[in-house]
Formats: sequence, structure tokens, C-alpha cells
Amino acid sequence: MKGRLLVLDEIAGRQAAALLVDGRLEELAIDPEGDVILPGAICRAVADRPVKGQGGIFVRLPGGSGFLRQISGVAPGQRLLVQVTGPAEPGKAVPVTTRLLFKSRFAIITPDAPGLNISRRIRDEDRRADLSALAEAGMSGASERLGLILRSGCEEAEDQAITEDIAAMRSLAEAVLADLSGDPELLVDGPSAHDLAFRDWLDPAVDDADTDPGSLERHGVIEAVEALLSPRVALEAGAHMMIEPTRALVAVDVNTGPDTSPAAALKVNIAAARDLPRQLRLRGLGGQVVVDFAPMPKRDRHILDQVLKAAFKTDGETNLAGWTTLGLYELTRKRDRLPLAELLPKGLP
Repeated sequence: MKGRLLVLDEIAGRQAAALLVDGRLEELAIDPEGDVILPGAICRAVADRPVKGQGGIFVRLPGGSGFLRQISGVAPGQRLLVQVTGPAEPGKAVPVTTRLLFKSRFAIITPDAPGLNISRRIRDEDRRADLSALAEAGMSGASERLGLILRSGCEEAEDQAITEDIAAMRSLAEAVLADLSGDPELLVDGPSAHDLAFRDWLDPAVDDADTDPGSLERHGVIEAVEALLSPRVALEAGAHMMIEPTRALVAVDVNTGPDTSPAAALKVNIAAARDLPRQLRLRGLGGQVVVDFAPMPKRDRHILDQVLKAAFKTDGETNLAGWTTLGLYELTRKRDRLPLAELLPKGLP
């Protein structure tokens, strides 16, 4: 179907959510198995020991260990409030930060980052003025250390819903910030797959939603997930790229297929570059990514540079490092979710 469709269902008894745009899978979230601290969770932690040469310190979390890339002003035994920033790699500590964000559908409370801010995507001056008034009223009397960001979804939202969101997030933030005494403890759960979808995927607004059992299969999401579990990604005219994660990096190899025309390599490379952010996002892959594009003249690299820059513009924290002397393209992407292959190690049930 045309438009934006939100699909909520379960896979193997776990929550799963998908967002389709014009029939193509654009977002995917599946809850992990077992008792796992999800990204976005806020915990009371206890500082453990610094790691020399890495500019960080281990912290004790409820049921495990975290790694905080901060050491200044932190002493062993000190109680800290930390937020999980991403999944833990096998055998490594959970990455955490002391820069907390209390995020909801319309509002984000930012401790130690004071100020009232409105998303730049909202450009209507009258609406910005209304939202500014709501922000001032909602944060009246709050601690000076608390800041507020009103998200872009506020543009079309009811004022009452925004006011309630601000109040809920402010109350939660104030309660958590006051709860610093005690042993390591999970204070705020990270969002489940369904919660994440409602919080972050509804801007722009969806045209329809299907929350009935079997919706993932009904809309072709199961078939799309099966394709994502394979390293091969089909491109136009028989071309393809292979996306293969290793322990150190994600290797991507682009092949032109049967087309041997002079323009084939550039066309295939452009197609691969445009789809690469979506493929990495859906597969839950990040860290160092090395792309071996199909051979093409060096004079065409600037074209691909522009395509990659545009493709990754809205894809979170990505650094496009550029070309190596061997003709490979390097980039780094933040690990913000568990790899799909780890969520479904045995494939789909």
C-alpha cells in the first residue's frame, strides 16, 4: 500500500514492530530474549575501576557491568545515574552515559542541559509561540538544572497531550534524580518494541496501523525479515551487495552482476549507497563499516560522495570517513540496537 503503515505484532512471543513506507520496510524493532537491559534504560550505578588508556571507567549495574566514557570527577564507589546508550557487544560491558534523556512522544527532559527548546522542524511562527508558552508553563517552578525539548510531533498534536507529556516526563525526571542512594538498580526501563514505535516512528504521522495478530505476515514483514537474515541484498539489473559483519567491522561488497556497460558500476554503486543506511539500520549493524564498491573511475567518486552524504543525513550518528588508498570507503555508525542475527539466532520460528 501507499503511505506509512505501522505494524505491531509478536515474533516468538516477543514484541515486534515494523514501519512500512509505500510498502517497503523502513524500521524494525524486536524485543530481545531474557532479562536484558534495553537501550534507553536509566540505572543507579556504582563506579568501579578506571581503565587506563581508554579514558573511561567500569560501573556496576544491576546484574552486570557498564562502561562509562568519562573519568573526570568520578571516584570508585561513587553513586551515579547512567543511561544505557546501546547494546553490549559479546563479552563487553554495556555502554552508558551520565547525560540522561527522559524522552516521550512529544517532550524530552534534559537534566544538566537547561533551557526551553523547540524542534527546528517546526517552522510556523505562530505554532512555535504557542509551544513556547506551553513549555514555560510546564516547566514553571522546575529545578534550574532541568531543560526541555519539544519534539517535531508537537506541531500537529493537541495542546493537552503535550502538556500531559511534559508533566509526566518532568515528574519522572525529578523522581529519578532524587533517587541516588543505594545499590545498583534499574530505575527506568528502556522502551519495548511497541513503545519505541509509538514514541519515535509517528512523525510524520502514519496513515494506518495494524495491531491484530498475524499483521507482520499479512503485510510481508516476515518475508522482509527473512531477507535481512541473508547477507545478500539484491539490486537492480541483477546486481547485488553482500553485507557481512565480522568481529572487527562490517564488510560490504558491491557487485555489478551481468551488466558490463561502462556506466554499470556507477549506477550500481549509487543504488547500493542509497540503500545502505536502511540495510544497516534494519540489520542492527554499526561500528566500523568498510565498503568495497564496484570498480569505477576515480573521477566518479565525488558523485558517490554526494549520494552517501544525502543517504546518511538522517541516519543518526554516522561519520563518513571517506576513501582509503586501496579504494575502499570507510564510515562509522553508532550501535543503537542489537544485531538482527542475535535477536533471531535460529532464524524465524
